Amino acid sequence: MSQKFTLGIDFGTDSVRALLVNTSNGQCVSTAVEYYKRWATGKYCDPSIAQFRQHPLDYLEAVESVIKDTLTNALEDTKQNIVGISIDTTGSTPVAVDENGTPLAMLPEFSDNPNGMFILWKDHTANAEAEEINHLAHRWDTDYTKYVGGIYSSEWFWAKILHTLRTDASIREKAFSWVEHCDWISAVLTGNTNPLTMKRSRCAAGHKAMWHEEFEGLPWEEFLYKLDPLLSGLRERLFRNTYTSDEPMGQISAEWAEKFGLSTNVVIGVGAFDCHMGAVGAEIEPYDFVRVMGTSTCDMLIAPNEEIGHLLIKGICGQVDGSIIPGMLGMEAGQSAYGDYYAWFQRIITEPVRELLGEKAADELAQKLIPHLSEKASLLPIAENDPVATDWINGRRTPDANHLLKAAFVGMNLGTDAAKLFKMVVEATAYGSKAIVDRFIEEGVPIKQVIAIGGVAKKSPFVMQTLANVLNMPIKVASSDQACALGAAMNAAVAAGVHASLFEAQKAMGSGFDARYEPRPECVEVYQKLYKKYQRLGKFTENNA
Repeated sequence: MSQKFTLGIDFGTDSVRALLVNTSNGQCVSTAVEYYKRWATGKYCDPSIAQFRQHPLDYLEAVESVIKDTLTNALEDTKQNIVGISIDTTGSTPVAVDENGTPLAMLPEFSDNPNGMFILWKDHTANAEAEEINHLAHRWDTDYTKYVGGIYSSEWFWAKILHTLRTDASIREKAFSWVEHCDWISAVLTGNTNPLTMKRSRCAAGHKAMWHEEFEGLPWEEFLYKLDPLLSGLRERLFRNTYTSDEPMGQISAEWAEKFGLSTNVVIGVGAFDCHMGAVGAEIEPYDFVRVMGTSTCDMLIAPNEEIGHLLIKGICGQVDGSIIPGMLGMEAGQSAYGDYYAWFQRIITEPVRELLGEKAADELAQKLIPHLSEKASLLPIAENDPVATDWINGRRTPDANHLLKAAFVGMNLGTDAAKLFKMVVEATAYGSKAIVDRFIEEGVPIKQVIAIGGVAKKSPFVMQTLANVLNMPIKVASSDQACALGAAMNAAVAAGVHASLFEAQKAMGSGFDARYEPRPECVEVYQKLYKKYQRLGKFTENNA
């Protein structure tokens, strides 16, 4: 019998990656990466007001290029035995679309209008709208936030929609519906982008749009109208049903099949968010705590519904039946800045060099800086009088979302150098991680083991050892450096009927683990004291913001 192959497509913040995988053993046949051209130049973004937008053409151009590059070196027999493609994306990253499901930025009159583009996950322009949603939901007869941790975030679907409708009359008049990136790009490959008929992701809808079967879908019209009459009628132009990512969305269209040289029998799976498919790629099992560590972090847990389905876990990014593994309750948490925090620190140092000594000197420094500081910081002693920082450089995602918060540093003196400052930043991200772990445990969700994936996990032993020390837990690092794309390929294998379940796909296609970090007892006790300082600093800054 011929071997079968699937493609996992992982849309990250800066680029899209594709992974061609053998479904029988998980072997990576080919891979490629493509960066978003407009995004790379900073177009349509304004970090000073936390506005981050991505043009749909970046996605279309990148996905065509990355799949073609991945298939370039594949044998013809391999190409003809590709049976499925599944996609993960960042989220919540919604876009306004017309009746045909075309993002408004693809229409001539909106081509340079950021409000007609995809509103990236880390866009925080809707802070005020999120607060209004929370205020109303907590006073409504049904609290629509109860399955998303009790606090709605400005990073999510409804807040972004409401903010856009309020601030841009032209978008308000033209927008027929709204679609998440993971739904739209998957639908594009099938040729059916009708927003009323495309299959919508259970993962995206449950974690970010307050969808739940108890509510018969999305929040009711009366609630949305009370929130703002601008939302009137939108619910019926969105969706009622949602689908798990092991299901097919449809088959690839003749147009896209011809572009790639594939059969029109290739199944396109229902999309999901990167962290959820990353957890699948990391071979998540019940009560594993999977950390997707990149520009931000997403933390994933699954558990049997019959064991913890009765809990309402406060302050997380939602609990959704089937959002990660069908039949399991999927839970999400995370931090709004992780690698982004380190990148910010790097820019603080390199930008004056860029201005004074030029691009070449700055680029060389940027390449060497974080590894150099990591090495120096790893040699520093850890003492209970060390300075401490918080991790809220881009607000707080969990526990208890509050994107108005800012980072704070305390305890520095004239002896605090770059390595010590960098150590503070790394420790801050670890303290924020511990706050999330502690919240799950406090809420009655045990954690069996910690698994890490993503660029930070693969590239920085100093960061990972610090995290193990602060959590006082061992951490395993998945072997695959593209766990999200691998998880997408696993979902595609189930959607295409190669494997009967995601657990079977994980067993056949998993990459295993290639590193393990054990907490060091001499560090754990000190970090417990420093963590208390972090908590006190956090309370002070939150109360005096």
